[in-house]
Amino acid sequence: METAVFAGGCFWCLEAVFQRVKGVNKVTSGYAGGQLTNPTYEQVGGGRSGHAEVVKLEYNPDEISFQTLLEIFFTIHDPTTLNRQGNDVGTQYRSAIFYTSNMQRQQASQYIQKLTEEGEYVDPIVTQVGPLEAFYSAEDYHQDYYNQNQQQPYCQLVISPKIQKFEKKFAKLLKEE
Repeated sequence: METAVFAGGCFWCLEAVFQRVKGVNKVTSGYAGGQLTNPTYEQVGGGRSGHAEVVKLEYNPDEISFQTLLEIFFTIHDPTTLNRQGNDVGTQYRSAIFYTSNMQRQQASQYIQKLTEEGEYVDPIVTQVGPLEAFYSAEDYHQDYYNQNQQQPYCQLVISPKIQKFEKKFAKLLKEE
């Protein structure tokens, strides 16, 4: 197993998509990139911790590559909005890749450069690439959020479209039910 950590706005959105990816064995919502030890959701959400909402993926590199995880990540969020995803605003919603190896750092940087050179986005990519220094799991009620709360308006209006976009573009990567 290997670990990948991504920040791309609300962790519920990323969690819901990556839970459906073949080769991803576990997804944990949490916090990374800040100064506080063991931050709470209130501290992170209030922008006082320096942490971003992230998901930690435990994946089998024999089933899915880090490169493919990057492709999914850049498809399901907007990497061109600084400290914002949709209506979620603040540094806690920044776009970031917290690498766990030199290979991940290199691949993430090269992929961002490729997307930039190909003009994939009109605006510049602002995704940060930095080392994972610490990961803190979010509170239990944030784990498996979409699957437990699909009828909530946020889930229907924000998360469901991201899942549909993933399913359309990456159908071959969907876990079998």
